Amino acid sequence: MSYEIIGLLHEKFDTQQINENFRKREFVLEHTVARNEKKIVDFIKFQLTGDRCDLINELKLGNTLKVFFNIKGRKFERDNSNTSYFLNLDVWRLESLDTEVVEKTTETSNLEINDYLPF
Repeated sequence: MSYEIIGLLHEKFDTQQINENFRKREFVLEHTVARNEKKIVDFIKFQLTGDRCDLINELKLGNTLKVFFNIKGRKFERDNSNTSYFLNLDVWRLESLDTEVVEKTTETSNLEINDYLPF
């Protein structure tokens, strides 16, 4: 099952190379919800893995994002006596909702089209 959430890019971290086959990059989304006439702000940490680590390269702090993710939980047992549980929010898609980013993309594509005009 997948989920989606909208918020502001609050912080992004460097890519970590865990081993030769696995890398991850974490970022924090600031998500605000109004409940009972009060604003509640959550800071939610997500992770990108593999080739998806590059999805936030061009994004700036404060950009509005729509994040599509899966929830993954793991159980880790050490020495049959210590058990730890881990929860990851694995992102599989990001969309920037900022008009500035959309306009920049549109301007770039228009320039490319105009380069091919005969006049």
